[in-house]
Order: sequence, then structure tokens, then C-alpha cells
Amino acid sequence: MTRNAQWEQIREQLRSEYGAATFNSWLKNIELDKIDGNMVSMTLPTRFLRDWVLNNYANRIRQLWSAIDQSVTAVDIRVKPLDKKNGAASKPSFGLADTSEPFKSKTATIAESAHPDPSLMAPLDPRFTFENFVVGKSNELAHAAARRVAEAKDSVPFNPLYLYGGVGLGKTHLMHAIGHAIAANSPEKKVLYLSAEKFMYRFIRALRFKDTMNFKDQFRSVDVLMIDDVQFIAGKDSTQEEFFHTFNALVDQNHQIIISGDRSPTDLEGMEERMRSRLGWGLVADIHPTDYELRLGILQSKVEQGKLEIEPRILEFLAHRITSNVRELEGALNRVLAYSDLVGRAVTLESTQEVLRDLLRANDRRITIEEIQKKVAEHFNIRMSDMHSARRARAVARPRQVAMYLAKHLTSRSLPEIGRKFGGRDHTTVMHALKKIDELRQEDIALSEDIDLLMRMLE
Repeated sequence: MTRNAQWEQIREQLRSEYGAATFNSWLKNIELDKIDGNMVSMTLPTRFLRDWVLNNYANRIRQLWSAIDQSVTAVDIRVKPLDKKNGAASKPSFGLADTSEPFKSKTATIAESAHPDPSLMAPLDPRFTFENFVVGKSNELAHAAARRVAEAKDSVPFNPLYLYGGVGLGKTHLMHAIGHAIAANSPEKKVLYLSAEKFMYRFIRALRFKDTMNFKDQFRSVDVLMIDDVQFIAGKDSTQEEFFHTFNALVDQNHQIIISGDRSPTDLEGMEERMRSRLGWGLVADIHPTDYELRLGILQSKVEQGKLEIEPRILEFLAHRITSNVRELEGALNRVLAYSDLVGRAVTLESTQEVLRDLLRANDRRITIEEIQKKVAEHFNIRMSDMHSARRARAVARPRQVAMYLAKHLTSRSLPEIGRKFGGRDHTTVMHALKKIDELRQEDIALSEDIDLLMRMLE
């Protein structure tokens, strides 16, 4: 068997093990370079992608090579050398679809002389920078990808960068941070940031005043286009059509696009299939609901920035009880501090509970473990009784672990309390379930999206 045939066999094994979504996002563009003794050398188009594959998949790739050819004991993955003619990798950028479907709009061209109207640009919030973005497990991929895009000088790391997650989890913060960083590091670049809603209204205005050519030139002349809340144009066919051609034109010229949405491209109802496909061609990075440690870190960061004095146990209380999103968490802290300032009293645990009575009651009322079990059982098509049974078949055990994971993240119940709700299991079983689902979410995009969907439905 030739080396290329061996690599194709390994590719199919990787696709089978990790699923099509993970394979297409991370592994599809690995190319076999050369074999040198016991070392297999491979390449990827970007340093970010190379680093991610090295950290998460390289060991498994080495194992699969060794299984086919015992002489192979090491795998080296490098960034593909640049094409000297145009300064870009000689293959399409990471995440692009098969070249059998040319990614190009026949009618779309960049108007190099055009400059975007300053009124198009939504203002960037000075508070939203990388320096005050608190990083945790739930947002580390999105943060790293945003940083890489913001720091890129000439080449485009991945196109588009698509950030998605629920309300108040940090998507807009990261987009503003990218805008600030590019303005500081590459002031010569033309950056345009606006909401999908404003894009639509400007397009309608251009149609009304028969000024569509100027509209096209405005949007297709930028170096970096950032569109927030893309789900807004779902079901709006003409706007989608124009956005589609703008998207194609910018990518065709190797200009960066960054998009945010409240769900993954595949879950955007009312969006044309070709548009969903385009949105998923680059790097899709989701931001999960925050865990306790991240919520506490965010509160501590706010206190340090404001040079405020507040007892650690009050921050811990807020991090435990306000679990919906970061926006609500920060709002709760602001309410507590405002009350203290207005009435001239120190912030205490008792005053915090009094001031936030309505918010705490809403969070307590939001979800129960029984509701979580019922929703998970329905989603995975198992019986409610399986949540409490001793059955260990994967078809039952995996949904049960998902339900435990959701119970930990969506309720304030302790691990022993959660275990008791699942047939009297002890806290170590729950801990194992949490660790297992955390690991699977990194490897199995389909499962991760199932969990995100369940969280949105339950919240």
C-alpha cells in the first residue's frame, strides 16, 4: 500500500471516530508532506489550526499510522509554506469547501477606490477589550480565535470566523475587542462593524433610492467586515442574497469576515442552505454557558477594575446563584453596589439577598433537575425511568451523564443532591459524568451542539 493510500485510510478512520463535523473543522485540510525514516511530516494552512491539531489529535494520528506501518513512530505537523507568488498558502485557506464548487461570485468585485461611509460603522464600546475579557473553559476557543484574527497582519487565519452562543455570554465583547485591536495594531485597515439588522436596513434604503451599486462598493471595499447577530436576516431572502454576494466577494479577495449568531450555522432556521454552508466554512467557535469558576472570575475582575471593596463570600454567593448569563451577573453586582452607595451602607450578604430578591427567585424558579431529566429523555428518545435506573448501556448512560452535566450547570444543587436525583448515585459518579461530558464536548461537535440546544430550551 502506498503512503497516500495509507493516509486516505487514516483519514477515513479519523472521520469515523470523530464525526464529519469535527473532521471537516479540524482535520480535513491536513496534507501528507513526506516520510523521513520513522517520521511522517504533514502540513496545515495556519499556525492556529496546527497548534490545535497538535494538542488534540496528533497522538491519535500517530497511533493510526503505527497501526498501519510499525516503522512509523512519530508524526510532525507543520504550517504549510507560503506561496511566493501571492504570500498565501498554496492551498485554499483553512475551512474552505471542496474546490469542485468555486467559492466566487461572478457579479461581485471589490471596488478598491471606495471607502465605507463612517455612518455605517456601529460604535465600539471602550469597555469591551481583550484585556478585560475573562477567559475560561466555556470561551477559550472563541477567545483564542478572536485573538488570532485580530493579530493577523497579512494572511487571513480562517474565513469566516463565526462566533455563536446564547445571550450575554461574550460574543459582542469579542467582536468589539477585535475591532479595538485591529485599530491599534493595523490602523491602515478599513474595518466595518455593524449589526445584521443595520445591514438589512441599509440594503433596503439602497433599493428604495436606487443606489445599490454604491451600497455594494461600501461593503466590498473593507479589509475586515464584522456582522453581529446574523440570525436577524433569517427568512429575509433579498438581504440574504446580497449578504451572500458580499461574503463571496470579500473572501475571494482574502479579506476577513467575522460573524456572530445565537446558534450554530446548521441550526439557523430560515437561512438558505448555501448561506449556512458559507457560514460554516471557516472556523465555528461556540461560547458555552459559564461555569461557576468563570462567573467568579468575572466578578473578581469587575471588582479589581473598579477598585471596589466587597467581601469574597458575596462574590461567591452571586456566582453560585446568578447562572443565566454574564450580562445578568454583572447587572446584579451593579445593583448591589448602587444600593450600597445610595443608602450609605456597606454591602453585606443580607443586603445582597434583599436587593436581588426578585432576581434570585427567578433563577431558583427557572429550572429543576426533574425538568432537565424529562427534556434530555425526550431529546435522546429514552424513558424517564432510565435516568434513575442502573442500566449502563451507552444509549442510556450517555444521556444520563448529559442530564447530570446540565443539572450542575443550570441549577445550584450540590453534587450529592444531583446524585440522589439520579437513582441514589454518589457524588463521585456525578463528578465522573461532568468530566466525561467536558471531554466529549471538545471532541464531538454534534454532542456539544445537542447540549447547547438543550440549554437554550431549558433556559
